[in-house]
Amino acid sequence: MTEEIHTTCPYCGVGCGVTVNYDARACTATVRGTPEHPANLGRLCSKGAALGETLSLAGRALHPVIRGKQASWQQALDTVAEKFSQVIAQHGPDAVAFYVSGQLLTEDYYVANKLMKGFIGSANIDTNSRLCMSSAVAGQKRAFGSDSVPCSYEDLERTNLIVITGSNTAWCHPVIYQRIKKAKATNPSLQIVVIDPRRTATCEMADMHLAIRSGADALLFNGLLVYLHQQGEVNRPFVGNCTEGLDAALATAQATAGTLAQVAAGCDLTEQQVATFYELFARKEKVITLYSQGVNQSSRGTDKVNSIINCHLLSGRMGRPGMGPFTITGQPNAMGGREVGGLSNQLTAHMELGNAQHRQLVQSFWQSPVIADKPGYKAVELFEAIHAGKVRAVWIMATNPAVSLPDSNRVQQALSQCEFVVVSDCVSATDTTAFAHVLLPAATWGERDGTVTNSERRISRQRAFREAPGEAKPDWWIVSEVARRMAKQFNWPDAFNYTSPRDIFNEYAALTGYNNHGSRDLDISALAGMDDAAYQAMAPVQWPVNAAHPRGTSRMFEDGKFFTSSGKAQFVPVTPQAPANVPSELFPLILNTGRLRDQWHTMTRTGRSARLSAHEPEPFLQLHKRDAAYYSVSDGELVNVSSEWGTAVVRAKVSDDIKPGMVFMPIHWSNQYASCARADAIVNPVCDPYSGQPEFKHTPVNIGASRKAWYGFLLSRRRFQMSLKGYWSMSLGEGLWRYELAGDELPQDWATHARELLCSKDDKVAWTEYFDRGTRRYRAGRMVGDRLESCIFIGPDHQLPNRDWLMKLFAKERLSEQDKMYLLSGRPGEKGEDAGPAVCACFGVGRNTLLKLIHSGEVSSVADIGKRLNAGTNCGSCIPELQALLAMRATKL
Repeated sequence: MTEEIHTTCPYCGVGCGVTVNYDARACTATVRGTPEHPANLGRLCSKGAALGETLSLAGRALHPVIRGKQASWQQALDTVAEKFSQVIAQHGPDAVAFYVSGQLLTEDYYVANKLMKGFIGSANIDTNSRLCMSSAVAGQKRAFGSDSVPCSYEDLERTNLIVITGSNTAWCHPVIYQRIKKAKATNPSLQIVVIDPRRTATCEMADMHLAIRSGADALLFNGLLVYLHQQGEVNRPFVGNCTEGLDAALATAQATAGTLAQVAAGCDLTEQQVATFYELFARKEKVITLYSQGVNQSSRGTDKVNSIINCHLLSGRMGRPGMGPFTITGQPNAMGGREVGGLSNQLTAHMELGNAQHRQLVQSFWQSPVIADKPGYKAVELFEAIHAGKVRAVWIMATNPAVSLPDSNRVQQALSQCEFVVVSDCVSATDTTAFAHVLLPAATWGERDGTVTNSERRISRQRAFREAPGEAKPDWWIVSEVARRMAKQFNWPDAFNYTSPRDIFNEYAALTGYNNHGSRDLDISALAGMDDAAYQAMAPVQWPVNAAHPRGTSRMFEDGKFFTSSGKAQFVPVTPQAPANVPSELFPLILNTGRLRDQWHTMTRTGRSARLSAHEPEPFLQLHKRDAAYYSVSDGELVNVSSEWGTAVVRAKVSDDIKPGMVFMPIHWSNQYASCARADAIVNPVCDPYSGQPEFKHTPVNIGASRKAWYGFLLSRRRFQMSLKGYWSMSLGEGLWRYELAGDELPQDWATHARELLCSKDDKVAWTEYFDRGTRRYRAGRMVGDRLESCIFIGPDHQLPNRDWLMKLFAKERLSEQDKMYLLSGRPGEKGEDAGPAVCACFGVGRNTLLKLIHSGEVSSVADIGKRLNAGTNCGSCIPELQALLAMRATKL
């Protein structure tokens, strides 16, 4: 019997509604988009559509563990409370810290923040959201006096120009991309400009692509401010009545970006490109500037945000339908974390740590013994403080900083020497849990109840549809139990006696309205006091939700009033500055990092899905063909990537879609999935001085071919613990694990070596192999009955058979005689068919299948392909690639 539950996706900040039908007896789930949810209107991306495939308990943290040994919850909670209390008593409250996550629910976040700032008395709680949106927060607060996102998704359908800057929306926020694409199809006047150093999938729908120089965003938008002023595009009533500081901001812009020639030269664009963009912005009244990590993740990210906001303020493109600066969030609850004070320089409910009145208000509401009165360590600073011994105990919740923080080798050093490390996670083996003295098993998506807030300020419920496995518990419960034990140590009042997430939400909602009277943007007091039935039935709603706006608020600042001391928005003078680390003779290339279409963060969830792993199964470095030639690196070859901070070895991907002098590397691989592919081990740790957000998009690096003694791959139904001296990467396939391999040393006897790896002494299996000593090629297959169990292919270079046909053989219970005949050739033979690498993850459609259909002349559009193969008809994430394959055919005709 199945039960239907409406919940919210746990991936990006779009906040898609998800309807789950869960069969508790079979432990299986079917997932579809919720048509009634206003964030996605039934759409899901490839990751959301595959959520049902990620529910396996393999590798889950199921029991508390203390120093490598299973323990009871009583023992684990007592240990954490006692050790934190001991450190505080001996070294003070600033010697402990929490590092939390945009994966937490708002209720989890609230309890952790309350414990740290109101009871321990330190602000040493920061979040991995610092890494993705804190520059947007700082920029909005400087301009608006509050962390208020002005726009709604519906504005994307009501505008005439969308400027997408610093965002590969097609891959990182695919549902928003599809929403824009649909709007463009129904509104012929809607135009799209994409500003990005790389040509990404998002550019496929763009009317204009500006391949800007890395880090030059503020210069471009300063020039736009000057142009709008020169062309008389100043909305004088709005500027005069609703803003302050124009003269200073304009003077700075004129001094730094006063002419088209000056802007073009600094941005690596032509004057015509700059002029066309500026004219388009000026001509279209309704303009949305959609920005994300490419703007935020910079040593001057806050200034870049304000350079964008300045243009919207000057032209009055703010607080009206179809216009405004719109930051799109990276994580499912990054905004919820901001709301409850998850950043180390904020209080709960968008109140300010530096404001004595706000501190008194929060302390009074909580009835807490103390309140933090100074900012704590921001993310990168926090781990530096751990490294220096200033922070002696840290509790890490629902995140993997040993992989995701910049200069991650130093982060790992810090954790290795930290006196006491606690990790709450749903996964037992991550690069971070390896350093845990105490591992606490946490409930995850599908097992926990609470709320999240998406990029448009929409609060949605995340609902449980199955019991938490083993002894896993929700994070709010874990933190509350530790807090209650610490309360006995320090004689605190018991302020953590929550029995459900509803209790926490009601308390938080009431705090947002406490002595507010319209003075603060965040007010959801109309939601306070809900009974259990109301909380369970709570529909998605955009804050503020109060007496004045009982049904929520779709758009901010419609009345022209802001949350600054004067009530007016502030222009901020922005002086464009180059990234902190510039290329040198030793490190001449610029490394940009980011996400892939079908993966998420460090793959602790998406790595469990075979179809999500099919699109890009291996870590890679994208580089321009000119750089590939200069550094003698061929496509598909292994390449060393090095910086002042670290190294990696990944697969080269030569492309015309990236500027010469720049390389790109995805962020997802950890030591669990590859031997040496952590992008953030290479990334520099410099941060924005206002936001503390690291500069992930600009690190000087060098590259060179990584020559190995042999290359190969292994496909097996079993998962192996790799200890290979050389290179390896691992990904999940349908019914198998795929290993890409390369070694520094040749075994003396490949046959013996392969058998030792794949067979035991008592194995009664069929073993077929081929070895050519002259060419140093070895191939072998291990059969159990007529079923393929493993196969291994070795050669002197990376030119090896395609893996896709071989991987399909693992889906067969019995191999045919033809399959067996061609197994070691790696090819299907004349009668067989090789679908090729996956393009459409939703329906498993391969590149070769698509090319065969396209070259037949029977299809000429994405819609035609969808009718024949279903590709592109579900989440739409693959549509840009389908368009590119069609374009290849058109070019040849």
